[in-house]
Amino acid sequence: MSLRAPPIRLSRLAALVSLAVLILALAVMAVTGVRMALNANANRTIAALASGRDVPVAPDAPDRLLLARAHFLMIRDRLDEAQPLVDRLAASGSPLAVAGLYDLANARLAVAVSFLEKTEIDPAVPQVRLAKAGYRAALVRAPDFWDAKYNLDIAMRLVRDFPQIEQDQQDEAQETPKRLWTDLPGLPKGLP
Repeated sequence: MSLRAPPIRLSRLAALVSLAVLILALAVMAVTGVRMALNANANRTIAALASGRDVPVAPDAPDRLLLARAHFLMIRDRLDEAQPLVDRLAASGSPLAVAGLYDLANARLAVAVSFLEKTEIDPAVPQVRLAKAGYRAALVRAPDFWDAKYNLDIAMRLVRDFPQIEQDQQDEAQETPKRLWTDLPGLPKGLP
């Protein structure tokens, strides 16, 4: 006695495949619809920020929203509020991080120049140093970014970078002074 399953009819198999394809298509359409709604919401937020309205942005918002909010804060000289947003972009490795770092460095350099125009040098120096750090961070991510190179050169001319001298007195006491005069160019070395 053999028990055999009844043969599945071809029409029933075709109906099951059609149903599976229909369910898959509906799922793809639902995901696409949700993405379109999220993009439309992000576009409305960006448009509101561009029009000058102060719209808050969630910390886990898409990168383009973080950049738009940071730019909104930068043009209103709220650089301390924009810094965490740019840092978040940089930490995520976003391609928009270069734009954020560059914009923030430009805003800091503009603040420094406004201080220098009023001959207030002390508050200008840290702003220039922060601007240089921002340009360097942008150049690490995009070495061919010519505008960042140019602005870094301008910032370097405003405030020079000097090597830091370590003030560890224990190391100074133990080290013997090096004879640097032998390394100076132009000194005769005994040849005629």
